Amino acid sequence: MTDNLTPEQRRKTMSAIRSKDTSIEVALRKELWSRGLRYRKNCRSLPGKPDIAFIGPKVAVFCDSEFWHGYEWDGNSGRIKSNRDYWIPKIERNMARDAEVRTELESLGYTVLRFWGKDIRKNLKSCADEVENAVRSDRAASARRLPAQL
Repeated sequence: MTDNLTPEQRRKTMSAIRSKDTSIEVALRKELWSRGLRYRKNCRSLPGKPDIAFIGPKVAVFCDSEFWHGYEWDGNSGRIKSNRDYWIPKIERNMARDAEVRTELESLGYTVLRFWGKDIRKNLKSCADEVENAVRSDRAASARRLPAQL
């Protein structure tokens, strides 16, 4: 993974990387919207600002890119050739933060779903099915917990 770009080209490429409304997020959100599911985007009131949040049923969804979140990190960390002193600790910290956010959200009663970008691109419908099942099952459980109306 040698850097074939000049520093100026690399700066331009890195500045174009988005933190929200990525193609994988938009694809999953469109599929969920078409199924009649309504959500909040990048919800700042929740730890970790989930990409998609269902407040009532307490479901938080994260769409993670492979590089930034350390997909198969044990095998892929060795592929980073340039600026290893920067990238390896950065990605490992992202992975640790992902675990911290999961723990914090679960302590608040949220179901946390994380999808890799490659899974969303290849299996959009099954990812959306998993989200829909989590949302609908939690809604059904919430309805059972409500006291009977008079």
